Amino acid sequence: MLSFPDTPPLTRSIPHAPRTGRALRDANSQFDGGDVSFIAVCGILVFFMVPGVAFLYSGLSRRKSALSLVWAVAASNAVVIFQWWFWGYSLAFSSTATNGFIGNLRSFALRKVLGDPSPGSPLIPELLYSFYQMEFACVTVAILMGALADRGRVFPAMVFTFIWMTVVYCPIACWAWSTNGWAFKWGVLDYAGGGPVEIASGISGLAYSWVLGRRSERELRNFRPHNVSIVSLGTFILWFGWLGFNGGSAFGANLRAIMAIWNSMIAGAMSGIVWSLLDFRIERKWSMVGFCSGTIAGLVVATPASGYVPQWAALVLGIIVGAVSNYSTKLKYSLRIDDALDLCAEHAIGGMVGLLGNGLFADSAIIALDGVNTSANGGWLNRNWKQLYIQFAYVCACTAYSFVVTALIARGLDLVPGLHLRATPEEEGMGMDDAEIGEFASDYIEVRRDYLDWTPGPGAGTGTYRGKSDSDSDSPTAAGDRHGVPDIEIAHAQDERVPMQRLDSIHANGNGVNGNGVNGNGSLPAISEKS
Repeated sequence: MLSFPDTPPLTRSIPHAPRTGRALRDANSQFDGGDVSFIAVCGILVFFMVPGVAFLYSGLSRRKSALSLVWAVAASNAVVIFQWWFWGYSLAFSSTATNGFIGNLRSFALRKVLGDPSPGSPLIPELLYSFYQMEFACVTVAILMGALADRGRVFPAMVFTFIWMTVVYCPIACWAWSTNGWAFKWGVLDYAGGGPVEIASGISGLAYSWVLGRRSERELRNFRPHNVSIVSLGTFILWFGWLGFNGGSAFGANLRAIMAIWNSMIAGAMSGIVWSLLDFRIERKWSMVGFCSGTIAGLVVATPASGYVPQWAALVLGIIVGAVSNYSTKLKYSLRIDDALDLCAEHAIGGMVGLLGNGLFADSAIIALDGVNTSANGGWLNRNWKQLYIQFAYVCACTAYSFVVTALIARGLDLVPGLHLRATPEEEGMGMDDAEIGEFASDYIEVRRDYLDWTPGPGAGTGTYRGKSDSDSDSPTAAGDRHGVPDIEIAHAQDERVPMQRLDSIHANGNGVNGNGVNGNGSLPAISEKS
């Protein structure tokens, strides 16, 4: 029996253990433990971005549809995990594919994916690389789920997710990151996913919104985020996870990873400041939602660029994207597409700016900080003039492919019985939480609904069941309305010095409050606003 000096005595006493032990030892000894640990932690940080997206979308949406977006993000994450294990990784990164467009099924169900050096870097094993790239895919689809806001059905979206991952995300990831991809061979510089993650999610979200159609005018009237604190929480969770997203894309614990983290911090901070200033110029208010939107746009621009550009260039890109993405929020009005959560303006436009910025500011000295890509070309800083049009062509290819294929998938799925993408007008009025989830992000919605149901409407007698839904009232109820009374009525009441109890009496057709503090119909009085 063979023996190895570094094999523990217990292992030597087990039959066949020397052979197994040597295989495991050889597989692990070729990788630095620090690099492996660093990327494993970064992958976990990227996973933490998924609940960050869920909180962000929930806070940005209407109160009555806030939980449905959390469910969509969580469930799509599960679908992506299965798809990536099943064949997603193989279609994106199969080493034996030669067509430059999409991989084959060599690594179906992660077969033959274990201890070989990864396609992305020789510093980490392929098993770890497949996990890390899976989290990128999860975040991408989580971003895309924002297109469902206020009107999209969640089950058809899960079917769409599996198909979209297979025919949109995996091919674009293959183009940019597979050693056989046409963009990789052409010399495209896409550090952490300007094409597969940002452009694909933003443009696909735009296409999905186009197929869904515009929300009703009633839903669009007076629309504003229902919980800005949750928006802020989601943004800072995303910022935290994004450091693993960009830092880990160096695929090792090295100076390039630290540079990417620094650039992400700078770009996010500068973009948030610029966006806030632009909003203040018009509204004379320091918008927290504006700061969060700008910060995310800055982190997006850092995604393709943070591992290529120096720190001063990250500052410039942060300022540029803060302005460009802010003004790009008006594009949806020109296109007449109801991109409710501005996926195109923040993710697609930000990814484009970052990719084009690589053509100008990419520096071979920054790229070489990982100790692996020591002969890579930069952009115009290194007098590589052709890099800009290479980047531009790649942006155009990702944009066109994402929009056209996503629209075809969504349109085809919408024609399948039982898989209609959009809810009915009645369900939209009720709210997607009530219609599809049966639970609510805020439990007082249920209290408010019960209170209104047992309050007589105009022309009804005492004690008569109102028979109207939460969204039915004589004047439209919008996000932010208090106690079931539209804000416009509250404003009129305050102007006329009418107490809230008296306003409720008027709204209930003259049923006043008796001396015991109970309405004449037996229901509780409305809650007074604090003065």
